[in-house]
Amino acid sequence: MAIQQPGLHSGAVPLAVRMRPRSLDEVAGQRHLLRPGSPLVNLASDTGGSSGSVSVILWGPPGTGKTTLAQAIAHSSGRKFVELSAVAAGVKDVRQVMDDAFRNRDLYGLSTVLFLDEIHRFTKAQQDALLPGVENGWVILVAATTENPSFSVISPLLSRSLLLTLEQLTDDDLGVLIDRAVTDARGLAGSVRLDPEARAAIIRMASGDARRALTALEASAGTALAGVADDAAADDRDDEEDEDDEPPLITPEVLEQSVDRALLRYDRNGDEHYDVISAFIKSVRGSDVDAALHYLARMFEAGEDPRFIARRVIILASEDIGIADPQALPIAVAAAEAVQMIGMPEGRIPLAEAVVYLATAPKSNASYLGINAAIADVKAGKFGRVPKHLRDAHYAGAKRLGHGKGYKYPHDDAVGVVRQQYLPDELQGTTYYNPTDHGHEREVSARLQKLRDITRGKQN
Repeated sequence: MAIQQPGLHSGAVPLAVRMRPRSLDEVAGQRHLLRPGSPLVNLASDTGGSSGSVSVILWGPPGTGKTTLAQAIAHSSGRKFVELSAVAAGVKDVRQVMDDAFRNRDLYGLSTVLFLDEIHRFTKAQQDALLPGVENGWVILVAATTENPSFSVISPLLSRSLLLTLEQLTDDDLGVLIDRAVTDARGLAGSVRLDPEARAAIIRMASGDARRALTALEASAGTALAGVADDAAADDRDDEEDEDDEPPLITPEVLEQSVDRALLRYDRNGDEHYDVISAFIKSVRGSDVDAALHYLARMFEAGEDPRFIARRVIILASEDIGIADPQALPIAVAAAEAVQMIGMPEGRIPLAEAVVYLATAPKSNASYLGINAAIADVKAGKFGRVPKHLRDAHYAGAKRLGHGKGYKYPHDDAVGVVRQQYLPDELQGTTYYNPTDHGHEREVSARLQKLRDITRGKQN
């Protein structure tokens, strides 16, 4: 069998670059930004009119198609396209683009689209240099960033641009890209076949990142083709080439060898997903910090959605720790916000910090049990009328009905707590919250007993 290395016609150009869409129709995902009449569609069209001349800032995680969209716009429109990277460009480069754009518009009626990658790396002075061209329409700016523009882009530039948020690609989006790359003449051109398990593993590893998926596919194709070449050389056969030989198959083993990492069996919608998250929750609840970090790492490496993990961490803080450590919930919420702000892979750090805190914190599910018991009573019809002295007395006629009459204002008392009925008659004396002796809840338990003694009249 003749061995053909994929993409030889493209030299050393990576597969992810070769497979970039040539038009918006080829873009996988981001359909919420590509509806008819949307700013990006108008920008890619010569008939967009004034709506096709709006500068945009594309904000999203790596590999979601920011550069792809910009280049697809360049191929689709009749405008001049200029690309700068904030890593390499300076104020002088920006001003040169502005001068050229101004000249092209006035002399030739040609508008310019400036794609600026990683705009968050530009200093304030560099971003200021963009303002005259954007404000006067010399250029249509398409800027890309992985960081929140509210913190990384100057306000005047934000106010003159549309902020468009890109979403992580779905598994289906990645599947479309992978299948296209295997067969397309610009990609692997059918030189390999892809085992369904290997395909699913690439999608999991990519975690919504198209570039990562295509890089793994390209590496695996190279390994598969090299393996066939080695086998052919070892056989040292002189017979004629077998035209019926199938292309080499990328198996999970080939993929594992190519990306130098173990492939976790983990289906985000299957048993392994639920088993691992269950083990993670139980490890935190059981205060085994090492096991908790192990299962957290497995979810990261399998491409689990970090927002799903963050939600579970918040629930853990409330359900299993409660006010045994009042800082648990704020730390969990802060970790979730950090993940949303900085994305992955850096988001693993605040998440791990929160998990370590929760796993080592004192535990109590008293608040969880308390609300469940209260809900069970309400569902069973145990609720009764609100005592009259607690009812709203602000509307007309309320006082005539006795609403608010006899209410004791706790702040008027020297202690700040008064004997007073708060539960309906039917539930007098009912206890829902029973604190433990763990952590901060030990202090709450002692104080709570005194509070109940006063409010329920057991103490003068």
